Amino acid sequence: MPANVTPEYEKAEQRYREATTDAERIAALEQMLATIPKHKGTEKMQADIKRRLSQLRKEQQKTKRASKGPDPFHIPKSGAGQVVLIGPPNTGKSSILAVATHAPVKVAEYPFTTTIPQPGIWEKEKIPIELVDTPAITIDRVPTGIMGTIRNSDIVCVVVDACAETVEQAESTLSVLSERGLSLRTVPINVRSLTESTLKSGLILANKSDLDREGTIVALRELYAPGIDVLGISTKTGDGLDALFQRLWSLLAVIRVYAKQPSKPPDMQKPFILPAGSTVVDLARKIHRDLPDRMKYARLWGHACFAGQQVHSSEPLQDGDVVEIHE
Repeated sequence: MPANVTPEYEKAEQRYREATTDAERIAALEQMLATIPKHKGTEKMQADIKRRLSQLRKEQQKTKRASKGPDPFHIPKSGAGQVVLIGPPNTGKSSILAVATHAPVKVAEYPFTTTIPQPGIWEKEKIPIELVDTPAITIDRVPTGIMGTIRNSDIVCVVVDACAETVEQAESTLSVLSERGLSLRTVPINVRSLTESTLKSGLILANKSDLDREGTIVALRELYAPGIDVLGISTKTGDGLDALFQRLWSLLAVIRVYAKQPSKPPDMQKPFILPAGSTVVDLARKIHRDLPDRMKYARLWGHACFAGQQVHSSEPLQDGDVVEIHE
């Protein structure tokens, strides 16, 4: 039976042949496996791709273990979720990080100021979101290691300058991702399709919105609708930053839940951040891994019918709920 492979598979196979690093080979093989037709005629090809993937991943792990120092492009996740800022030089990625998180970043007018990823925590309404500034990427310059940073993140924000070749900047950045087997969609991270290794939740951020006199942001929205949302922001005036935070929060699909000890007031300063749809037992596990086994019952303040209502461990929680767990 002939394989009848798709053009997408052929492009991925070409990227594999041209790859110069194990990371690029792995990304290409993953794309080949995702796009190869699944039928009897390709069973041997699928098995060969999986074998090569397994071998490369083992070699990659050996290399990591043998490395003398930590990988500067691996940023451990923190807070409610991790959002990476990517794009061409001088679009304002470092300025966004500096204004939102007050992290000590270097902001300059000349290109390629950022050489390694720089994280910071942006906190509003008791929700901490981790922003990560990254080195600039262009069609001709993609820093080694940055694709790992992007793949490890929860949300990808493509940052463009609303006043300078905006469409070209967005297209070039999305093209870099596409060539490496990634595409963006503005959907919450708990959407099932995001389990695919080729899809990431993302936005386009048009910085310097205060200087947009030609309707560039409106044009961008029309161009990328309905797949990718475009938000106008200004790090100079602060316009759009509150809306950006709210949008990131909704895409991360998390809720704040407050724990309360019996006979004591709840700690309303430090909520537990849980995925939307979490239950009482999920909160108990977050507090302590052994607590679900010791829990007898729980009381709920918030969306319950009455304050302090006794609920089952499987009770779904909502944002702002207060839970008192009894052992």
